[in-house]
Amino acid sequence: MPKISLDMPREILSDLRAHVGDEHKFVSIADAVRTACRRLLDHLDEIDDRHGRRKPSLPDVNEEGG
Repeated sequence: MPKISLDMPREILSDLRAHVGDEHKFVSIADAVRTACRRLLDHLDEIDDRHGRRKPSLPDVNEEGG
C-alpha cells in the first residue's frame, strides 16, 4: 500500500484521536483517515451521479505506478 504524508491541523488530529483505540471505532489514525477518504469519495460519486458528471473509473495502479 502506498504511503502518503500530510499536514493536518492539531484540532482535527485531536478529534481523530478521540475515536481511535481499543474501545473506539478505529484501530489507528491511518484507519480513520482511510475510512474518511472512502466515505468522502463515495459521497462525491453520489453527487456526481445526481448531476450526470460521473466519469468511468480509472484503472487501479499498483505501488510501482503501472
